[in-house]
Parts: sequence; structure tokens; C-alpha cells
Amino acid sequence: MSSGAASDSALADSTPVTNTAAPVLPPITAPITSNVPLLLSYVTIPSLWVATQHISIHYTVQVCVYCAAILYAGCHASLVLLNENSAHYEVDKMNDGSEIVVVESENVAEVMQASDAMQFPLVGSCGLFGLYIAFKFFEAETVNLVIGVYFCLVGWVAVGGTIEPIVRLCVPKKFNKVFGWEWKINHPLPKSIGGESPWDLSVEGTTSDILSTFIAAVVSYRYFHTRHWTQNNILGICFCLQGIHRFSLGTFKIAAILLVGLFFYDIFWVFGTDVMVTVAKSIDGPIKLLFPRSLIKNEDGKIDMSLLGLGDIVIPGFFIALLLRFDAVRDEKRRYGTVPGLSTTNSVDANDDGTKDKPLVLLPPLDPNVQFPKPYFHACMVGYMVGIITTLFVMIHFEAAQPALLYLVPACLGSALGTAAIRGEMAELFAYSEEEAQEEGDEKNKDSDKPEEAKKED
Repeated sequence: MSSGAASDSALADSTPVTNTAAPVLPPITAPITSNVPLLLSYVTIPSLWVATQHISIHYTVQVCVYCAAILYAGCHASLVLLNENSAHYEVDKMNDGSEIVVVESENVAEVMQASDAMQFPLVGSCGLFGLYIAFKFFEAETVNLVIGVYFCLVGWVAVGGTIEPIVRLCVPKKFNKVFGWEWKINHPLPKSIGGESPWDLSVEGTTSDILSTFIAAVVSYRYFHTRHWTQNNILGICFCLQGIHRFSLGTFKIAAILLVGLFFYDIFWVFGTDVMVTVAKSIDGPIKLLFPRSLIKNEDGKIDMSLLGLGDIVIPGFFIALLLRFDAVRDEKRRYGTVPGLSTTNSVDANDDGTKDKPLVLLPPLDPNVQFPKPYFHACMVGYMVGIITTLFVMIHFEAAQPALLYLVPACLGSALGTAAIRGEMAELFAYSEEEAQEEGDEKNKDSDKPEEAKKED
């Protein structure tokens, strides 16, 4: 969705065969080379990972470059979350790969609720203090063994999901076959305990999925046995990318509540106690990125490291990704008329009987490679970088650990609110919501759980 004619020329000549009642708009696509900053981000992350193993790069440079590249790539990947609401269609291939059809998306993005945002600092505090107690009363090796097993399993999934698009590009289309196994198991458990019977354990995937899963398993296995900082960073980077890619804060208000809550959470646990620093130094797991201060080993035979918690990338990343999607929805509004996320007039308002009509027109999927105006995203990215640089400066000047969110939260919130104030869009920013898709999905689930007789009565 470009703001200029260049993207308009990228409109497809013909719309794929559709199986929907609503008319669809032709997709706007662009090659990956059209979004140079995004391409550079994908290239920078592995390049820096390799370079830091052979070249001495100041850790402050590593922190800034890694954060900028991860945020830029993860936020643009999160644009697919907008494709999972009722206003967009998705393009799907048949199992034989011979036909393309257009279907309405049945996926619903994971959206945080206001209650979750308010409870998050409390839940995080309980988890953090629990780890602190564990390290106090149990052997560190035992605790790290349990944590290592957990993060290896989760990392297996995260690494596989991150590299699958790359593997898909490398596998020739004729070999990237779609396959699946249908496996259903009947169980005698009550529905309240075991859910619907039978359990559906069917699997569907492609050749690239298998290769990605195998590569991810090797990476996780190597991390578990070596605990080397390079393997730690692979898992940590993938956690960041997948988290920002797949999770939505729902609304600007919820995002602000979460950031403000974690602002005080970070200050308390870093300045008020030794809990945060103790856990960060004791835990041997990919919950942080490690940056070598020098490639020369110290007296203990180890390389001196600086660290940055993944939360200092992912939490602001959720917020910055929300603003990028806000920019995308604003561009859709300019291009197609008002769409869900602003005032939902693309979908007909609720009828007298409480039901909702289908969208009048289905919008094309968003392509992260297509350029469009991003004032809020760019402003918040600049704000984040100012915040992280300030954190590093204060840490070096006072030679003490700093709660990064102390600087990042005001920088991110301030840049977003400042941009909205300058553009006169404060009300529009506070009204923005991605919760509609979640609410519609919940209504569908409730309806599907009704007995057949009740449905007939409705």
C-alpha cells in the first residue's frame, strides 16, 4: 500500500478465483528489494551475529544495531496480524498447488485485554521473584537445567517459525509439496476436562516446514549442550522476532497501560532490590542477548559480556508494531475508505437482531514489502533509539545497571503522543483498536458451542 503511483502500478492484473460472497479488491504486492530498510534488517541480523565472533565491535554499537534491526523486521512481519480480521481476505493454495482461491481469514490474532495489561507487572513480579527464590535455595545448575530444557523446546518452535520463510525461498516449488497426516483419538473424559472427543492431532505442512523443524532442532540441541553465547543469541533473536510478529496489544490505551505498569516494575526491581540483577546474572538461558566486550578471554578463560534483557526489545516492540499497523490502517482508509480499526464502516453495523452482515468488500492482504507512509512508526523508532542510547550512556557514566524501560517507555510514549499532537490525530490514535477481530472470533466460538436445537431456535 504505497502512498504513490509506484505501488498503484503493482496492482495485480487479475484477481484470483474467489470462493467468497463479498467482492474482493486486487492485491498490491512488491518484491522484497522494494523495501530497502527491511531487506537491510534481515541481512544485518545474521551478518552482525557472524561478525561479532571474529571482529571486536564495541558492545554499545552491537546493542543499537541489533535492536534497530530486530524491531524493524519484527514490526513489519506483524503486519500480517491485520490480515486476520474480517475485512481482509487471504490467498490460499490447494494441496496439489494447482489452484489459488481467495478465502476469508478464519484466524484470530492473539490480542491482549486491558485486565491482562494491568495484571502483567504483578504476574511478571511473581515469576521474577520465584526465580530469585529458586536460585537462593537450589543449586544454580539444577535450576538452569530445568530452564534450559524449557527454552530449548520453546526455542525449537521459535527458530523453526523464523527460518521457515527463508527455507521456503530456497526450496524449489516443485519439491515443496503439501502433506498431512490425519490422526484423531477418542477419549472418555468429560468435555469440561478433556474437551471435544475425538482429540484432533492431525498435522499439515510442507517440505520447507520439515526442513525448518530439523534445522531448528539442531540449533536447540547445540545450545543445550554448549550454552555458548552465539547459540543463546540465535534463540533470543528468534524469540524477539516471533513475539513481535505474532502478538497484538489490541489498542493504544492497553499498550499505554502496559508500558506505564512495566515502567514502575522495572524501576522497583532494579533500583529497589537486587532481584533483577541477581536473576539476570544467575540464569543461563536465552532471556537476554549477550554482547562480547572483547574477544580476548579473561583470567577465568571466559569472554566478558554485556547483556540486554529480551523484554527491553519485545515490550517496546509490541508498542512500535501497533503503531506501524495503525499507519497501515490509516493508509487503507485513505486508499479504500474507512476500514476496521478506525470506525469499522467497512463491515455493516450490527443489525436490530444483533447479527452482523458480511463485509461489503474484502481488502487485499497487506504485503510488508510495499511502501506506505509510516509517521508514527518512524517517530517511535527514533524515540526508542534515543531511549536505548540514553540507557547505555547512563549505565557507562554511573557504572551501574540501569532499568532500560525507565528511558524507553517515556521515549516511545512521548514520540507517539507528540506525533499525534502535531498531526492533530490524538482522538484517532486513542480510538484505534484491533480487538474487533478477537471479539468476533469469541462470538463465533460461543455460537459453535451451542447445541443444535438451540441454533435452530435462534
